[in-house]
Amino acid sequence: MDELVVKEKLVAWVDSLVPWFLSSGLKIFFIAVAAIVLNKVVSKIIEKAIRIAVVSHHYSSRDAEVKRENTLIQIFTITFRSLLFIVAGLMILKEFGIDIAPMIAAAGIAGLALGFGGQYLIRDIITGLFIILENQYRIGDVVNFDGLGGAVEEITLRKTTLRDMNGTVHHIPHGEIKRVSNLSKDFARVNMDVGVAYDSDLDQVIAVVNETGTRMANDERWKDAFIKPIQFVRVDSFGESAILVKVVGETHVLRQWEVAGEFRKRLKAAFDKAGIVIPFPQTDIHIHKMPGVPS
Repeated sequence: MDELVVKEKLVAWVDSLVPWFLSSGLKIFFIAVAAIVLNKVVSKIIEKAIRIAVVSHHYSSRDAEVKRENTLIQIFTITFRSLLFIVAGLMILKEFGIDIAPMIAAAGIAGLALGFGGQYLIRDIITGLFIILENQYRIGDVVNFDGLGGAVEEITLRKTTLRDMNGTVHHIPHGEIKRVSNLSKDFARVNMDVGVAYDSDLDQVIAVVNETGTRMANDERWKDAFIKPIQFVRVDSFGESAILVKVVGETHVLRQWEVAGEFRKRLKAAFDKAGIVIPFPQTDIHIHKMPGVPS
């Protein structure tokens, strides 16, 4: 008798399951397949669109551009995939007979709470997204944030991690960044003022500066660092004890500091050889002998 009851229940369950499979079961299958196919198709579209949209130029290396493209592709793909699977999951739960209205309402309330309590987090994420989209800086760049500078070690949607010259690591939320100065974007420039004595022959000074810059740019050790050799630009100003001469050159990114240091060393030796004086501030003291005062 018990076996007969079990068989009847099993037959009844199968009889009720078959219509469900033919209706809701097929819908769930098609929803899952559609979500998987749509994810693959849209991911390919996102990848191709970003590869086309990101325009490279002659200053940036191809590796740097590929890193930027991959970062953007990952962000957009993960965002779309998350939204797609959430929607598909809710549709599948509905086909299982689960009322998703309370879930949607709860999600709305949670989103409202997050909007009030997590406004700074949302601000950081939105700002970080624009930083990445606009390619303001990348990992490895040297930047200044309102006076705080260092090398970029990590970028997430929420924060940027910098390491300064002392080795100190700084974590800056993107929402706190008001102004970004990138010291290593595309190319760098050596820009310095060189002081020479007022009695110097300026034509000789110009010749020595240009010759020193050209020789350094052609040096086997340093030529890979240069885009344009360091050359005389103008007489910049008349100082208290020197004529200030502006010299400028262009280097590849992150090479400007070592190039500037080497150029100063070479220019000092060239000036010494040519007899050009680099003056320093001096004070002349004149002592007047007072009548009746013994010297």
